[in-house]
Amino acid sequence: MPTIIMGKLASKIDGSVRGKAMTFLQKLGVDDATPGLHIEPIQHSADPRVRTGRVDEFWRAVMFRLDGDGETHYVIHGIWPHDDAIAIAQRVCLKVNPINGLPQIEEIELPAAAVPTPPAGKVSLRQAKPLFARLGHERVDLVERLGLPQAIVDEAFVAPDEDAMLDLAQQHEGWIGTILVDLAAGDDIDAIVQRMELEKVSSSGNDDADMLQSLKRPAAALQYAFIGDQEELRRVIEGGDFGAWRVFLHPEQRRYVGRSYSGPFRLSGGAGTGKTVVLVHRARALARRDPQARIVLTTFTTNLAEALGDSLTQLDPRVPQAKALGETGVYVTGVDALAAAVLRTAGRGLSPAMREVLGEERSTPLARTAPTRWREVVESTGTALPPELANETFLAAEYAHVVLPNKLHDETGYLRVRRPGRGVALDRAKRRAVWALVEAYRARCRADGSLDFTEAAAVAAAHLMASDARPADHVLVDEGQDLSPTHWLLLRAVVGEHPDDLFIADDSHQRIYGSQVVLGRYGVAIVGRSQRLTLNYRTTAQNLHYAMTILDGGRYTDLQDEPDSTGYRSARTGPVPVIETVDSLAEEVAVIVRHVRAWLDAGDPLENVAVLVPDRYHRDRVVTALTDAGVDARAVDRDRPPADRVPVLTMHRAKGTEFPKVVLEIGKPSPSELERLESLDPSERADAELRARSLRYVAATRARDALVVVDRR
Repeated sequence: MPTIIMGKLASKIDGSVRGKAMTFLQKLGVDDATPGLHIEPIQHSADPRVRTGRVDEFWRAVMFRLDGDGETHYVIHGIWPHDDAIAIAQRVCLKVNPINGLPQIEEIELPAAAVPTPPAGKVSLRQAKPLFARLGHERVDLVERLGLPQAIVDEAFVAPDEDAMLDLAQQHEGWIGTILVDLAAGDDIDAIVQRMELEKVSSSGNDDADMLQSLKRPAAALQYAFIGDQEELRRVIEGGDFGAWRVFLHPEQRRYVGRSYSGPFRLSGGAGTGKTVVLVHRARALARRDPQARIVLTTFTTNLAEALGDSLTQLDPRVPQAKALGETGVYVTGVDALAAAVLRTAGRGLSPAMREVLGEERSTPLARTAPTRWREVVESTGTALPPELANETFLAAEYAHVVLPNKLHDETGYLRVRRPGRGVALDRAKRRAVWALVEAYRARCRADGSLDFTEAAAVAAAHLMASDARPADHVLVDEGQDLSPTHWLLLRAVVGEHPDDLFIADDSHQRIYGSQVVLGRYGVAIVGRSQRLTLNYRTTAQNLHYAMTILDGGRYTDLQDEPDSTGYRSARTGPVPVIETVDSLAEEVAVIVRHVRAWLDAGDPLENVAVLVPDRYHRDRVVTALTDAGVDARAVDRDRPPADRVPVLTMHRAKGTEFPKVVLEIGKPSPSELERLESLDPSERADAELRARSLRYVAATRARDALVVVDRR
């Protein structure tokens, strides 16, 4: 049976021929001599290995036949109309780049008279120095160390700016385009060589064998994928370009998928850099490495957990997804649901853990405390604390970051405990006043027998630590920046300490829930085991630039309490975001309807367009306005975005989603929200404002292509 090697260009098959292409490739993967395929060499071709195949009367596949490893391989280059396919097959050549050992497609030069003239205006004559000259790159390094073709280097050295360089990079799939993006970002040659794992290779004397080894190099995975079976082939074809991340990985991403670590490992990166992609691939790799492994794949919210499960199914439906904690396979769940699973399993055995954490028992530990409980306590309990401390924001954070992790039961313990990272200094009198409110809170919780979410995680962690039960062999964490201290105590207890125990993906710039956490304080030591992704695969450079301006001026620290920089770049270009400023809510809604209506009238499918809003009030107003304008729209809460209506989501709910076109409504804080912010301690207020920036950044990076921002004065 021949092996199919799918090129990324070939995966972008026109929808009208996708079904026929699938049938052709399935038959080819079973027997290339099947009648009707017409696998034929091309006379006078530049590469004697090139073949064409009959997809139907009109369409032909262009591919290369390689014989090695005891079997036949077909590298699928693309599918075109018959005459175009023949012309392409005559001039394309698949070769091993002699400098970096990677596969490379070349085309024989057209006659000089037929070479198109570069479009006018591409190079600015007023530009003193083109981009690469200003960055200090040398032509000889690009050719002799990176292996870039001379013709592409010549084009690169006349590109006046980063936009022009991105346009050039988009013309070249795979490693060539990726290297051009890295160079445009100012990366030095040594860093690129190391990241892409480039190295010269010696010839074995067998051209086909050398080509197959080249196709197996890490950086070749940016452009080519060995298709294991018919099901995987179907997923690649049906996924098209939008799902290309499932197969075509950057060599750096692939390194994190398969590498083993001596302890917890942290992978950071901005929105769209592929952290979640790595997690999903790593879950599959761990399951393949050990079919008996118990793997937990978790994140902050239920919606995000469902998205992770969907992504794992899309990547490989054969990976077993466990139904319960402790089963073999991948158990995909939200972190609070994970705590609940531990509590359910423990049953009546929770009493010692509750006494250890809380100093008391709760009668219904599977019930969750109302989220308004802290506010009720503040409003009904007299206190000497100033308003900036006597509020639910400060008290809930103090409880989660100081009281619960330290298992404090009384005022004496609280008076003595250290409070690193809290920002707000408390003298003894204020500590006593805070503890009085903690006691009032616990008394109310004791009355209804419930645990709040942070208490549930702390009790679950204590139960596991006391029982020495470790229901997971590996834990993979997405959106780690949003987890609380007791979540980390739980995850540490779920898996125990050993190689490849915890793998964490996070981005401090996307922290939209809770306060900053330092992992080392909760038994998760990642010092020396932390790396960062910088290449954005989702968002255009123009949209990314807008999103990054939202973060300007904010001070962000990572899970090691170190300053976190940005430095992200995109390999995609698109239109500049449209920013419209209005004076009223009515104008906001009218602008949103106008842009959505224009996109739909231009032929965009309903599911390609989304509207992101600050809160549910704005969401419902927008849905009503769109419906009145004849647009099928739907408010999205816990459910998945619909395929037959324009989804309208709050910015919080939009996390983990992406859409080709997005209208982002910034809105204006309500008087009550402004009053709440003003009542906070300065450090708490600064953190709340930082999270608000992060929320807008998250929302802006949901747009793949077009972004419209509606802002109210």
